[in-house]
Amino acid sequence: MSPPRRLAVLHSHLRPEGPARPPAGRGENEMTEGREAVVSTSPCAVAGDDSRSAAAGRVGDGELETCVFCRIIRDEAPAFKVYEDDVCLCILDSHPLAPGHSLIIPKCHFSSLEATPPTVVAAMCSKVPFLSNAIMKATQCDSFNLVVNNGAAAGQVIFHTHCHIIPRKSGDKLWPTESFRRSSIEPNETSNLISCIKEQLDSSLKTVKTEAVMQS
Repeated sequence: MSPPRRLAVLHSHLRPEGPARPPAGRGENEMTEGREAVVSTSPCAVAGDDSRSAAAGRVGDGELETCVFCRIIRDEAPAFKVYEDDVCLCILDSHPLAPGHSLIIPKCHFSSLEATPPTVVAAMCSKVPFLSNAIMKATQCDSFNLVVNNGAAAGQVIFHTHCHIIPRKSGDKLWPTESFRRSSIEPNETSNLISCIKEQLDSSLKTVKTEAVMQS
């Protein structure tokens, strides 16, 4: 199924009441096939003065100009847009692992998940059931992977926070590691790991509380 056709099928599940209307000021004949999903966009920018963004490293104007997701959000680069609201955008992956492989992207630029404010992460996650249901119906799948590649070692290539919705079918053998036999957890190693994680959590909570007091 071609990307334009796949997009049309996705839209029939996202907006079952009827076909998408063309953007204001654009006639029916001016729209190219498969672009019915393009709706109004807002400029991509680093949002607010969130302390987490500052701690993780704020990006400069140059990075915003070259970020492919920022350019898509500003309507400066092509993409097959599935869904859009005030906070996030959903597009088809240009190099999909499976038909319907989609990306949920925040409209403001955050280079990593830890730099992304919880409210933005919540907004992205709240759309997962809605979008995944439409994607699975359109691709005739009954399962999907929700994936975040956070950091270079985890496979992140575009450093603008995003999550993947990847439709799955039984026996598709998409992930070779699914056939690997997994080792049982080691109790001694686990005890030390849990202690270390809890220490990090306590430290993070103290930092958050201190920042809250300073801002009050």
